[in-house]
Amino acid sequence: MNIAKRIKQARVDADLTQADLATAVDVSQPTVNGWERGAFAPSRDRVERIAHATKKSRQWLELGGEGADAKVADAKVYGGGEASSLAPRETLPSEVDLPVTHVPASIAGESVAFQGIEGAYSHLACQQVYPQMTALPCRTFEAAFAAVSDEEARFAMIPIENSLGGRVADIHHLLPESSLYIVGEHFQSVQHHMLAPQGATLEGLRAVYSHVQALAQCRDVIRELNLEAVARADTAGAAMEVAEIGDPSIAAIASDLAGQIYGLQTIRTRIEDRIGNTTRMVVMARRRIEPDSRAGRCITSFVFQVRSVPAALYKALGGFATVGVNIIKLESYIVDANFTVAQFYAEIEGHPDQRAVDHAFEELQYFSSRMKILGTYLASPFRDQTSGRGVSG
Repeated sequence: MNIAKRIKQARVDADLTQADLATAVDVSQPTVNGWERGAFAPSRDRVERIAHATKKSRQWLELGGEGADAKVADAKVYGGGEASSLAPRETLPSEVDLPVTHVPASIAGESVAFQGIEGAYSHLACQQVYPQMTALPCRTFEAAFAAVSDEEARFAMIPIENSLGGRVADIHHLLPESSLYIVGEHFQSVQHHMLAPQGATLEGLRAVYSHVQALAQCRDVIRELNLEAVARADTAGAAMEVAEIGDPSIAAIASDLAGQIYGLQTIRTRIEDRIGNTTRMVVMARRRIEPDSRAGRCITSFVFQVRSVPAALYKALGGFATVGVNIIKLESYIVDANFTVAQFYAEIEGHPDQRAVDHAFEELQYFSSRMKILGTYLASPFRDQTSGRGVSG
């Protein structure tokens, strides 16, 4: 019996309705329903309140009959610290002995999957965020998701949008259908280097290989050097190809890491036309890893489809404005062959455990035919360095 079933059992044993329990623990009835369906799990503070309301022990609600075995299993997951088995999510940071960071902790010996080959910017992000973990290259985004689902990797580092190129194709279609959760975010600075075989010079170059977006982002330098721009599938692959060709007149635009891996020299740094090129990555995991709602500024990502009634989107989002929850991202895309069903990807500032967010989600669910929370995680410090707070809720 998992925690969802134990919460329901405790409520039934206490002769309480979902509405009764919701009132007792200061949440809405749809939240209790979500707990009992296993859509998401309560924080420890909520578990304490559930235990008090149902006259069950917190240990029974959290661990059931698993007892010490569950604690041992969680200790292995976290590498020590206080155990928690609030399946299907893990909770950071107040409920385990881990530092407060904007991404889940790195665990030595485990892997983090990324799409691309070694030297890709996603690989660089893996090294920066999880230096203790092994970066696992995957041919496609689907393969990176599968690596986590199949337990070949603990996390996946997935690019979701770029400050110059916009959202990454296909990701918004993959996220809702995946069984994974967003558990963190990372903003990766994209600093392009002109890489070439040893002995090459800028004056001797005649062609440059790279991904089409990287070529577009370095258009001024390419024009200045009068180079032929040759599109390739990705930046790291272009670097590898240039290294294999070994022609000093052919260069690649890629990361400094790619140059190190494939033995190329940097003959010019920071060649992008606009400084500040940044890619936002999300960290994906098999289970929820949610911060305590009091740990800091939180972001919640979710998708939804509105019911086919007049002003449904306006009404669905109206609850966020009413309770003062800020919507920082709202995107739509078609999900059916007839171009009649739109799905929305949204992000808000807030945590589902907060009453205002809980009420806003209750309103959203009423006007939606489908809703799925993709994850709640601490906001990256990068957000505090940039101006603007997004779409007004």
